[in-house]
Amino acid sequence: MLAGHIGVALAVGSTERRVNVGVFIAAALLLDLVLWLFVLLGIESVSIPPDFETTRQVEFVFPYSHGLLAAAVWSLAAGAIGFWACSRLQQQRWRIGGLIAAAAFSHWLLDALVHKPELPIAGGGSLQLGLGLWDAMPIAVGVEAAIVVLGVYLFVAGSRSSRGRSVALAVLGLAVLALTVFGMTVAPPAPSAFAMALSSLLTLVAVTALAVWLGRLPPAG
Repeated sequence: MLAGHIGVALAVGSTERRVNVGVFIAAALLLDLVLWLFVLLGIESVSIPPDFETTRQVEFVFPYSHGLLAAAVWSLAAGAIGFWACSRLQQQRWRIGGLIAAAAFSHWLLDALVHKPELPIAGGGSLQLGLGLWDAMPIAVGVEAAIVVLGVYLFVAGSRSSRGRSVALAVLGLAVLALTVFGMTVAPPAPSAFAMALSSLLTLVAVTALAVWLGRLPPAG
């Protein structure tokens, strides 16, 4: 789930227009950024099972990025950075930090909805959670599409950015949705775990950078 995370970030961003919406998108994608970096470093792992063509699901061992406890720590860290970076906004710092933390933690909540039980509560040997909505892929895709459309609508409806930038952000969200649907339905498997990790990390960095650029706030006045 990539597009769904962006949809939630746009919805969160619609409630706080003083912050570049790209910050909320970066927060919502943080756990995956950590995951793919850790896979490349050999700290976590991903494998492509023999039945991938049928299930469209890879297998993860990711307690340090997607464990419940780890997700809470990463989310609090993201919120703390947001709190520190928004010192000029004074009394709104707590609210902004909380929204950034919420955007980051929403990633774990959405993943727990779609993944099979493979998200550990703490370490690798702890209870693993996951409702497995990806086992009913058409429903999962429909839910993700609904999240994206709602997020785009909420953000664009009250955006202070220029119409062109708002439309571009909407197009970005919908384009990522199309990419996600392609990847979860008909795309061939990656040739290796390394290739999957590298391409996924580069995609996330590119999407985040583009979102930050498109989300630049208009000049004061």
